[in-house]
Amino acid sequence: MSIEETPCIQGFVRMCNDGWNQGWHERNGGNLTYRMTDEDVAAVKPYFTEEPGNWVEMGVCAEDLAGQYFITTGSGKYMRNVALATSDAIGIVEINDKGDSYRIVWGLDNGGRPTSEFPTHFLNHSVRAKATQGANRVIYHAHTPAVIAMTNILPLDARTFSRELWKTMTECIVVFPMGVGVVPWMVPGGSEIAVATSELMKTYDAAIWSQHGLFCSGPDFDTTFGLMHTIEKSAQIWCQTRAINGNQPFANTITDEGLRQIGKDFNIEVNEAFLD
Repeated sequence: MSIEETPCIQGFVRMCNDGWNQGWHERNGGNLTYRMTDEDVAAVKPYFTEEPGNWVEMGVCAEDLAGQYFITTGSGKYMRNVALATSDAIGIVEINDKGDSYRIVWGLDNGGRPTSEFPTHFLNHSVRAKATQGANRVIYHAHTPAVIAMTNILPLDARTFSRELWKTMTECIVVFPMGVGVVPWMVPGGSEIAVATSELMKTYDAAIWSQHGLFCSGPDFDTTFGLMHTIEKSAQIWCQTRAINGNQPFANTITDEGLRQIGKDFNIEVNEAFLD
């Protein structure tokens, strides 16, 4: 068996390809990281390089993730190539014992390095792991066009965006009952956006990056992709409705009491601060 046949690599590759097929990853846009389980590491360790790469400081620190391993897409790599040239487009990195540096132990061939947004992913892995008692392992960023379109129109606050998305499509409040966070426009890849996003991810498992896309977290590939897909689908319907309706208020949306009833019937806690 090759490393590409191990379940964790197969799941990672499939998710990259699914995002490409959705049209969310123009050129080298978007990135994906996965915090590996002990079983995952044991399965892939025989394929690690004999000489790991040099330690690289990230500019952020998370001591709780010291010694852990992550699968990551590469900086400048194209999602469409992940399934075609896996060891070139993605890699596995090990975190040092201080939780502030990484080194490449497999993949990212030909001098590649982790996504430029790896520090943002890393810090938010720490936040989401604490918020979910270790359950969340996937962080996914994609350039979702309808969500980006909404950031050009709506006020950039969590309550406004959450309500618009919830009220557009019934499934939404079930999939993200706490709502979505919103980060104002920032230069990507630096510590500023990493910290701003991590503050929101203490509450939400999805954050909208203005004029940039979506940032989602979940326990596995399917759940995280499903979260991203649901938010973007609702945003697409919202944009289509706005295009048909102009600036007029929507004639029919789900009421606040309707949203509460969904929460009650599905036995989920809904963010009451976002309801009237």
